[in-house]
Amino acid sequence: MAEREDNRWVTLVLVCLAQFMVILDATIVNIALPTIQEDLHFSQADLQWVVNSYTLLFGGFLLLGGRAADLLGRKRVFIAGTILFSVASLLNGLATSSEMLIAFRGLQGLGGALVSPAALSIITTTFPEGPERTKALGVWSAIAAGGGAVGLLLGGILTETLSWEWIFFVNVPIGAATAILSARLITESKAERAGSFDVIGAVLVTAGLIVLVYAIVKAEAFGWGSSRTLLLAALGVALLAVFVFVESRIEGPLVRLSIFKIRSLAVANVTLLLVAGGLFALFFFATLYVQQILGFTPIEAGLAFLPVTVGIGAGAGTAQVLVKKIGVRANAILGMLVAAAGLFLLSGIPVDGSYVSDLLPGLLLMSFGMGNTFVPITLIATTNVDEHDAGLASGLFNTSQQVGGALGLAVLSTLAADKTVSYLQGLGHQPGPQDRAAGLVEGFQVAFTSAAILVTVGAILLAVLLRSRDVANVNPEQSATVVA
Repeated sequence: MAEREDNRWVTLVLVCLAQFMVILDATIVNIALPTIQEDLHFSQADLQWVVNSYTLLFGGFLLLGGRAADLLGRKRVFIAGTILFSVASLLNGLATSSEMLIAFRGLQGLGGALVSPAALSIITTTFPEGPERTKALGVWSAIAAGGGAVGLLLGGILTETLSWEWIFFVNVPIGAATAILSARLITESKAERAGSFDVIGAVLVTAGLIVLVYAIVKAEAFGWGSSRTLLLAALGVALLAVFVFVESRIEGPLVRLSIFKIRSLAVANVTLLLVAGGLFALFFFATLYVQQILGFTPIEAGLAFLPVTVGIGAGAGTAQVLVKKIGVRANAILGMLVAAAGLFLLSGIPVDGSYVSDLLPGLLLMSFGMGNTFVPITLIATTNVDEHDAGLASGLFNTSQQVGGALGLAVLSTLAADKTVSYLQGLGHQPGPQDRAAGLVEGFQVAFTSAAILVTVGAILLAVLLRSRDVANVNPEQSATVVA
């Protein structure tokens, strides 16, 4: 009996190690973006693909990964995802062109989409409901939060002391050890009922999103109203429309469309699509600003963003109190308005700015607001959902976060690049280094302003579309378990 209990905690260590690797990768890459851009000759507009190729494949296949884990075996899918993630990490480090890095980052995202849902499913099936599962999920949540913070600093250290390739190479030994030990120590489990999983749906939604993002990114070069941009956008929308059609007809769909009849779930997911765009913009553009404009080294840049992690944690802690005092709806709206205020503050960053006076206040305000947003939004998205739909609701929420971040970053990157080009072309002379820096900052300002508008629109939609009775069943006591 004692040996079986010990094995449960060994299993927890292994799945948390893999999840730490996936979470780490989400932030570690941001710090290395300027170095990657210089070495692989990314344009300012195309640089976002380093983030978005990973995000789109991760978000697009997340639901399929969870379904595959239940039907094919949670241990089997977890190990397969860990191996795929590790191999893709190795290939990323060996990439010698922007095209190779973008392709292998997508492969890495697919691996992450297999690892994350399988890992969480292993925890919930290994630990019985009650104090032990609560403790295990608490460790899982702490690992998830810690991975983001460690990634910021480790990304700077590896990029500066070794090279940007090592932000990917570091995953290889971790993944290899996790896969080998998991094969020996984790017990296999499957869902009791047989069924099918919707590969066609996952491919359609991911392809549609990739084409749509590509159309947005290339709009700066092709022109927003050009035939190529419009045709690409139409193709992306058509693929998404086919996805909806297939989901409404197929047996065992990836997403059962009737779940969106739950008003609280639908509104929360739409709101999160907008909010995630603002959060992705924060890390992407602020990272470029501190290194390309303020001249920070990668290590200094990593340290510069640690207050963001503290701010999100403080906001999440505050939210656990506020949801009981003012309710989830009011708390979510308040959090988004605070985050939007921080982004509006960041939109005033100057070329000759300083970190403490021009960047840090906006970072703290935005991160505190985001922390105050995620807890109530999670509660809203998962209330009024039947127990047998809990996994689907959770998967939809995570997918909305990834897809919203990818679409938002694509739009904001394109707007920023367009503003930069417009500024430089309007100078009337050959731009020098100071002119190029000023052009970049003009683009960053547009991006932060647009991000603030996205988050503000999210707050307005939530206020208008969500009624108090839609969240009357929310249990505030759940807030302690949804922070991650």
